[in-house]
Amino acid sequence: MNVVAQAALLVAFPVVAAVLGSVIALLRPPGPRIVSGIQHFAAGVVMAALVGEIMPELQAEHQLIWAIAGFAAGALLVLALGAYGRRTEDAAEAHREAAHGLRVKTITKAATAALPIGMLSAMAVDLLLDGVLIGVGAQLGFAQALVLTIALTLEILFLGLSLMGELTDAGLSKVRAGLVALGLGLVTAVGAVGGAALLQGAGDQVMSAVLAFGAAALLYLVVEELLVEAHEEKESVALGAMFFLGFLAIYVLGALAA
Repeated sequence: MNVVAQAALLVAFPVVAAVLGSVIALLRPPGPRIVSGIQHFAAGVVMAALVGEIMPELQAEHQLIWAIAGFAAGALLVLALGAYGRRTEDAAEAHREAAHGLRVKTITKAATAALPIGMLSAMAVDLLLDGVLIGVGAQLGFAQALVLTIALTLEILFLGLSLMGELTDAGLSKVRAGLVALGLGLVTAVGAVGGAALLQGAGDQVMSAVLAFGAAALLYLVVEELLVEAHEEKESVALGAMFFLGFLAIYVLGALAA
């Protein structure tokens, strides 16, 4: 099986996870402590994939300058996306509050039914990068690709769980919200297949830059997104343990697959 076909096979799991998370959120939305537990677990999984798979491979390439350039570019992009997402969310919230204060039905409907383009754009870019990482993993070998896929599948599962609530709160119907979640899941597939195709035969310098770029994106995901949102719920020993359980699970999987 060539790397493009392998990437296409592996990325099917995150796409299914996006749909599954959306369906679960529609039929039986999980409580805040369950969501926080999933976030802790997913953060541990992604961190283990970063530390155990991406960073050792990056060091083995011995392309420090390219790695620094890729990491800096990745950090700048995710920081810019984070700032853009926060700004658009604040603007949307202010718009809804203003419409509610006016108590005008037509204005309220227009405000709440609007698609949150800024938030969705940031998510789409994030998921595209996740897909590219799966494509990169396919270049490195099946074991690395499998570990990265499992980590990103859990992340996207949580995304599907949380996205439905945000979209329905914005006034979208459940059907439209589900279609948006499916579309975002397919963006991951585009990144995986496209990344695998474009990186076929890439040199060590390019692979180092791409790996470092992905490392920055994953680091931001864990520190600035998953754990920040997870800690909105009151912390407990059980919730904290979920992070270490997720890390240990991926470490063991990586050791068995090596």
